[in-house]
Amino acid sequence: MNDSDPAATDSASSAAAPRLRSALDTFPPYIPGKPPRKVEGLESFKLSSNENFLPPLPAVLDAMVAHATNPALYPDDAALALRQGLADRLGVGLDQLVVTTGASELLVALTQITSDVTTEAIYPWPSFEMYPQTTGLVGSTRHEVPLTPEGRHDLDAMAAAITDRTSLIILCSPNNPTGPVLRDDEVRAFLDKVPSHVLVALDEAYWEFATAPGRADGLSLVRDYPNLVLVRTFSKAHGLAGLRVGYAVAHPPVIEGLLKAVIPFGVTDLSQAAALESLSHWDEVLDRAARIAQSRDAFAAALREQGCDVPEAQANYVWLPLGGKSSAFEDACVEQAVAVRNLGAGVRISIGEDEALARVLEIAERFRVEHFAE
Repeated sequence: MNDSDPAATDSASSAAAPRLRSALDTFPPYIPGKPPRKVEGLESFKLSSNENFLPPLPAVLDAMVAHATNPALYPDDAALALRQGLADRLGVGLDQLVVTTGASELLVALTQITSDVTTEAIYPWPSFEMYPQTTGLVGSTRHEVPLTPEGRHDLDAMAAAITDRTSLIILCSPNNPTGPVLRDDEVRAFLDKVPSHVLVALDEAYWEFATAPGRADGLSLVRDYPNLVLVRTFSKAHGLAGLRVGYAVAHPPVIEGLLKAVIPFGVTDLSQAAALESLSHWDEVLDRAARIAQSRDAFAAALREQGCDVPEAQANYVWLPLGGKSSAFEDACVEQAVAVRNLGAGVRISIGEDEALARVLEIAERFRVEHFAE
């Protein structure tokens, strides 16, 4: 082809695009949290991605340096040392654990081993944005069950949505982005209604921050329900989001299925070492999570005192259900060098430094005066 020939160029540009699956048109792409805008005279804060704002534990950084040696070699595909550490800490068998590149890979693998165009998936909405993406990619029919006005799972409605085509149900506790945590008794009552052949995933990415009495205990639930798989991550409380380490706890048949679907050698040697070191400082990790939870509670209380409608907050973020005013609130934060997460129905604000939260409180106070004054 002559690159300078206009006719050839027109012909190439008019050629049909590669044919992609029609399922891609049924859900939006995942959009990560935006970085903050730089504003002269103001320190910028990113409160849009639920990252742990505390620095990694020093021992974890040391472990990363010690294992950043030879990237030419593949990591241990079985992640045996990390799985053994998890098994000892959680009181489960090695055959009940799989380690993956973040909890996100687990969500993809779970849909791959349960779902296709003949099946149906059920999950709460709004919730984690990857649920429609992963279930949509396999062509499964999706039932997005609306949350209650309090931002909680409507478990009765989710149970009523089960059909003979249901293959996967996803629960999120604490729910991202609204914040409430599931209670143990309500989850057990729900699981008793789920047919034993339907796999239920309990996404506990933020479980370390939850403090509500009676909150669901994923580990005890997995022991009692063979069709339940517990999804957790080192990204949040452990502060290792950039290293991509997630894990699942389930009965052996489910783990065997997941091992056929996850990416080989996905979790690097450096990531495994950092996660294992962090695991050995379990009490410190939980202490840091408790400190963040205290900041969250104080922040949520201050917003409520202003008159904001803040649902139960049990993770490292709070939710403002602002509806049509969400974009205006995001813009107000952007102008003050703060990035928050606008999800259309509301705005999610991650817990960050004291100065960042104080600035958001000032923005919220002005916003209420300007947008909600009678």
